[in-house]
Amino acid sequence: MTDNAHDLVIYGSPVSPFARKVMAVCIEKGADFDFEAVNIMPMPDWFKEISPMRRIPVLRDRSISEEGEAGTIADSSAICAYIERKHPEPALFGTTNYGHGRALMIEEYADTTLAMAGGLGIFRPIFFNLIQGKEPDIEKARETWSNEFPAILGYLNGQLEGSEFFVDDTLTIADIAVTACLMQIALVADMPLGDYPALAKHYQHMTARASIAGPFATAERFIRKPLPERVKLT
Repeated sequence: MTDNAHDLVIYGSPVSPFARKVMAVCIEKGADFDFEAVNIMPMPDWFKEISPMRRIPVLRDRSISEEGEAGTIADSSAICAYIERKHPEPALFGTTNYGHGRALMIEEYADTTLAMAGGLGIFRPIFFNLIQGKEPDIEKARETWSNEFPAILGYLNGQLEGSEFFVDDTLTIADIAVTACLMQIALVADMPLGDYPALAKHYQHMTARASIAGPFATAERFIRKPLPERVKLT
């Protein structure tokens, strides 16, 4: 390891909401890390060896091993849990036993239900089509927003009413995961949240945090090249 390298290195893409989630956790904890971009189309063989699910991100802790599978953790949720143990302050997984469970539950909801609807239904039809030389499928994105998102956003809004954060009145992995996945939509489309005031307020104060805004700015610079303007969903 070179003298200026950090123990933690994140392999992935800043466009990935899961990579940005991991980066946000590190930044909130003041845990220094290196970031190495990985082009997964096609995925290089060395990355396949450390990513059994063929997904990004993957974390390497160089204090354990600098090469091979040893010292690596795949899956963003597993990575964030590891960082929580390695750098316990400030705690990002709830301050109570119940809060811990709720934080994990909402993180999972964001990483599955929210991420799949936003990624497969909005982000990919717009951005992936563009980089493949096709017209953005704006109709697909609008249908997804109209048909799938009211239930998703309504649930998240209900979890926040009367609270600044999702769990234990403090910042947790739940807030970070939800915001990272919502911002995946914001990369390519205007995202009207007026019907969900608690969620809109949460999104506004979360996106102002340096841990969220910094990684997002990097992703946005990449997205704006092929997509100068965001698509309108309504």
